[in-house]
Amino acid sequence: MSGSDIALALRFDPEVGGVPRLVAKGRGTLARRILALAREHGVPVREDRALVALLERLELGAPIPTVAFAAVAEILVHLYRLDARLGAARRQGRAP
Repeated sequence: MSGSDIALALRFDPEVGGVPRLVAKGRGTLARRILALAREHGVPVREDRALVALLERLELGAPIPTVAFAAVAEILVHLYRLDARLGAARRQGRAP
């Protein structure tokens, strides 16, 4: 997730607490590195300046506050759908 020169990374593991957590954040060069690593590893990136403004105040490892749940849930739904489409494409031999 990015917003101008800021990048954040969220992790959601339903088996560990079930709450999305902030796992990386940075500005400038570090933000560009976070985005580059995400792209290198096929992690989808989404720009949402309002959500970044809210989440950048969190400490690393912190759970996402309830006021951000709706926005983060929307991102997770998008990612699950994307993952399902990619998985189907791989099974059919059409992997990107």
